[in-house]
Amino acid sequence: MCGITGFWQLQPLHIKAKHQLQDMIYRLKHRGPDGFGYHMDQNKGLAMAHARLSIIDLDTGQQPLYNRDQSQVITVNGEFYDYKRIRTGLRLEGFSFSSKSDSEIALPLYQKYGLDFVEHLQGEFAFALFDHKSQQLILVRDRFGIKPLFYHVGPNRICYGSEIKALFTHPEVPRRFSNTGVLQQLMHTMVPGDTAFDQIHALKPGHMLIVSKRKDGFEVLERQYWDMDFPKDTDRDSSKPAAFHIQQVQEALTDAVACRLEADVPVGCYLSGGIDSCSMLGLASSLQQSPVKAFTISFDHDAYDEAPIAREMALKTGANQEEIRLGADELYGNNYIQTMYHAERTFYNTLGVAKWCMSKRVNECGFRVVVTGEGSDELFGGYPAFKQDMFRFGSPEDKMHLEALAQSNQLFKGAILAESPVSHPALEAACGFTPSWIQPWIQTLAMARPLLSNDLLADLKNYDPVEAIALSFDRDQLDGRHALDKAQYTWIKTMLECQILNWGGDRVDMANSMESRPAFLDHRVASVAKMIPPRMRIKGNTEKWVLREAMRQILPHTLYTREKFAFMAPPSHTSASKKQAFQLLLDRYLSPKKIEKAGIFDPKRLQQYLKEYHLDQNPISLVRKDALLNHILGLHILQEQFIEGTFDLGHKKIENTFSSGIAI
Repeated sequence: MCGITGFWQLQPLHIKAKHQLQDMIYRLKHRGPDGFGYHMDQNKGLAMAHARLSIIDLDTGQQPLYNRDQSQVITVNGEFYDYKRIRTGLRLEGFSFSSKSDSEIALPLYQKYGLDFVEHLQGEFAFALFDHKSQQLILVRDRFGIKPLFYHVGPNRICYGSEIKALFTHPEVPRRFSNTGVLQQLMHTMVPGDTAFDQIHALKPGHMLIVSKRKDGFEVLERQYWDMDFPKDTDRDSSKPAAFHIQQVQEALTDAVACRLEADVPVGCYLSGGIDSCSMLGLASSLQQSPVKAFTISFDHDAYDEAPIAREMALKTGANQEEIRLGADELYGNNYIQTMYHAERTFYNTLGVAKWCMSKRVNECGFRVVVTGEGSDELFGGYPAFKQDMFRFGSPEDKMHLEALAQSNQLFKGAILAESPVSHPALEAACGFTPSWIQPWIQTLAMARPLLSNDLLADLKNYDPVEAIALSFDRDQLDGRHALDKAQYTWIKTMLECQILNWGGDRVDMANSMESRPAFLDHRVASVAKMIPPRMRIKGNTEKWVLREAMRQILPHTLYTREKFAFMAPPSHTSASKKQAFQLLLDRYLSPKKIEKAGIFDPKRLQQYLKEYHLDQNPISLVRKDALLNHILGLHILQEQFIEGTFDLGHKKIENTFSSGIAI
């Protein structure tokens, strides 16, 4: 796992380009502390850089990598699995390799298959490939967006990077919020491809960007190479018995975990009290000869703490477990600010801070790789919102489970579930209903919008972020599908990438030079999961039923029978210590002077909102207000970190790291 960045410009490289590229990659040192590699072609105006986190081929895996005649160059962030078998097959066809790195297989696959080569790549990845023969820069992101990749297209150059902060280091990339992006942050849901910042785009999951140089600028083509593609109801094969799907899941998951245990450094596991991470630990413990090191977050609030079940699972598998106990001191203060810096977007709950703390501890224990459980709920129908849509829009007999669902999820109303149904015409048109997962954020949007400054309100008068999200969905992927498929698909295209895999995944893990590998998001597992009939994914009132049955023998009975519990940190209003710690951040970043200087919110309206928040005693209302206040605070932190430019490169300990550059 690494960091990549670079730029391609119309004119030949200036003498300052070397230092610009160094500054950009140095911004990603946390992603790759083991060394920097460069490729610069002065005449072509091309500059590429790589920051390495050594995990596979520790001795000869430096990047950039080149094909035999050096007509193609690549820098890769991520992992390609099954690379030994693929490499052997390519060797038998006459291709040669200069290293034992998994990344190198992409070059001969590109030579063999052209742009279809991505179909032969398995794993989590984001990379930049430059083809000198076709004069094209090709940016690629994995199918689910596990690995991040951002870009900016200017009149004279295109810049790209694993994180936005690398782009902001280039002097010609604008550093300012996008007004539409601000509104998306406040409602917690991003339009695919958007960011909080003006003219900074996220390469969409399952897409590639093909950039060609023209006399008057760059031609940029976006090409989709993969989508979830649930089968239509009329095409779904419902004849297969449950045993067939259970076995398919067992085989696919076993293979996915086995692939992700491949590394030249120790591999551990994240372990919560959920089926997802417990399944990962159970499989890893069987596949690995030595005891697995497991890392567990424990919260200082019993209602949110899953550590007791995690301990039971660790005991069952003989894992060497370490618990990280977290309270107000760990979830707020500088840790909160650091997490915001690495996420480059706002978050509604301090779970992201908790995971940042955990990855820091994992690194301190000498681990660079962990297998994680992200993606299970998305594929197997685990979230309460999915169950609600299944019960509301499935068969009539499903409605009997709605009351039980509401009672068991009281703790999360206001964030995970809306307290009353919400409808939006654009989503009704796209899906036939308004998915339950987005309903609480529509309610949050209604609360947030009036707080904006008059200038932003005027500019956004005709902009509806919910409509923009709805219009981003491919209707061909929704038409004719079951309600559960639609709920899962719309979440996968939005919240999985912008939340779960951002401040719940790569960004907080790589902040501490630690690679997370979510085995559930292997595309072969996805191809098995999507074929499971909705009534088997959620059977009666039991979510992820097929997965439960597939993992039944390796899970503690307590967990096998337990309903899905949303994994989130205790909100600030749940204890006096958290209230105080949160208030210190509010005092620092939301003073009247700073609110006015930022110009995002109306000072009077925001101060009134803060007063109402402090007086509120309703637990559901407080959950929503706490979520929105985290977003408001986050925008002001991002304002200071990135837009006002208070972050500084500091000392330049990179002057002597330019030795690996090769110019063609």
